[in-house]
Amino acid sequence: MTPTHPAAALPRRLATRLETSRRLDRPTHALRRAAAQLDRVPALRALLRGEPLGHAAHPLVTDAPLGMWTSAMVLDLTAGEQGRAAADRLVGLGVLSALPAALTGLADWSGSPARVERVGTAHAALNSVALGLYSASWLLRRRGSRGLGVLVGLAGGGTVAASGYLGGHLAFVQRAPRHARPVAD
Repeated sequence: MTPTHPAAALPRRLATRLETSRRLDRPTHALRRAAAQLDRVPALRALLRGEPLGHAAHPLVTDAPLGMWTSAMVLDLTAGEQGRAAADRLVGLGVLSALPAALTGLADWSGSPARVERVGTAHAALNSVALGLYSASWLLRRRGSRGLGVLVGLAGGGTVAASGYLGGHLAFVQRAPRHARPVAD
């Protein structure tokens, strides 16, 4: 897929550059060790990869944290005092639902070619930063620093958007995950 808009050229170049970045090899190796643990329980790995669904589970599961965090942002920016409690709960629930999203992503990522692994490692790193920011946002909100908590949450949103771009690069440019098989009719 070739970018049709000039604004798409820079992010595409950066994502493509990650494919060959040797700087990602050490963290990639660490993720490989974590993913190897899934191979010890084939039924769990199959579930996390979405085999019962007939396609990868990761895109479906990521809707939970992303949807909650996006909804919290909308409430923070538009609902005023009335939306505060709901926004705070949504941030916390998004943090809790990030673990299944991470595990399904790790299962999809395992066994990928090196170029895919590197982009996946960068994607996971950005998601980890976003999770840290949203966790901090939740804690700040709980401790009464709501304004700062909202700002930290907005930074988490920007980080998760950058990570989402890499997720799109993985799925649509690199065609990952390769293990996904169509279900027969």
